[in-house]
Amino acid sequence: MGSIEKPPGPRMKVLFLGADNGNALKRANAARRLGHEVTVIDPLKLFPRPDLVGKLVYFGLAFAFESFLKRKLARLLRGSRYEVILVDGGELLGPAGLASLREFSETIVNYNTDDPFGSRDRKKWRLYLKAVPHYDLLVVMRQVNVGEAYDAGARRVLQVFMSADELDGPRPISPQDRSRLAHEVLFIGTWMPERGPLLAYLLKAGIPLAIYGNRWRKAPEWPRLRAAWRGPAIYGDDYIKALQLAKISLGLLSKGNRDLHTTRTFEIPYCGGLLCAERTSEHLALYREGAEAVFWSTADECAEICRELLADEARRRAIAEAGRRRCLLNGVFNENIMAQIMSEATDGE
Repeated sequence: MGSIEKPPGPRMKVLFLGADNGNALKRANAARRLGHEVTVIDPLKLFPRPDLVGKLVYFGLAFAFESFLKRKLARLLRGSRYEVILVDGGELLGPAGLASLREFSETIVNYNTDDPFGSRDRKKWRLYLKAVPHYDLLVVMRQVNVGEAYDAGARRVLQVFMSADELDGPRPISPQDRSRLAHEVLFIGTWMPERGPLLAYLLKAGIPLAIYGNRWRKAPEWPRLRAAWRGPAIYGDDYIKALQLAKISLGLLSKGNRDLHTTRTFEIPYCGGLLCAERTSEHLALYREGAEAVFWSTADECAEICRELLADEARRRAIAEAGRRRCLLNGVFNENIMAQIMSEATDGE
């Protein structure tokens, strides 16, 4: 998939249409580190009320905003020319929007960490699905997406892993960091329906759990989870330090997105944490079970693994250290993935 290291290739002028923050911006910056000249435009921020537009897109109303976006981009890009336009996400662009972008590049690539062909957020991706045949290359994260993309009319499809960023490695830890961010068993992530029952079970089983993330008050299990919730999502150095300091970090999948791995699959070991995740074919291919990461298939098995590891500091340290070595060997980092995408986009193979 995406773990093959590729040379950076020739310097190119790239237009990156995606969020100018978070993991999307990290991908754009990785392309810059490869030597490309990258211009970043956040499509959502071209609207007077981006928050409202973002919410309405989830109700299937992206088509109502495409004409406005097309006009704004045409004015911003007038006279510009790019070797590659990389659309990160793409829920606001349909066939008309991509046709307009052809004035500025012969090669338009879509990269999407979501599962637009699945059942979750189906309305959000209505316009995107119409645009699929108009991209030169579609980059997907899931094996199941490859066939689905071709069935939707994709010209070419590349499957890669979600990736960690090279700059998100271990941080120096202060005593203040340790007092704020050190936890026994940690989960950082948004509430999803399948996550509440699992974490509530762990708490009932006596696992000392800490949760950071948004929307957890919506969980039916909130009365039981409230005591473990430490606050909303954390980012940047605090995110990395929390994973680094936790004795065990849970890597939970999104069932609605049909995940077999997530970015935390790589972020947790890379920053020196111990990955405890659901047993999947991809996790088993990436790490040796019990030696480089630990995996489980049921809530009861997860609880038992956590109990055993919390009682064995030497084993925890050994697994975390081996996991980081394997993570580095796997090479699933933004620069490698971006190099692979750019190579595929320009080679046409």
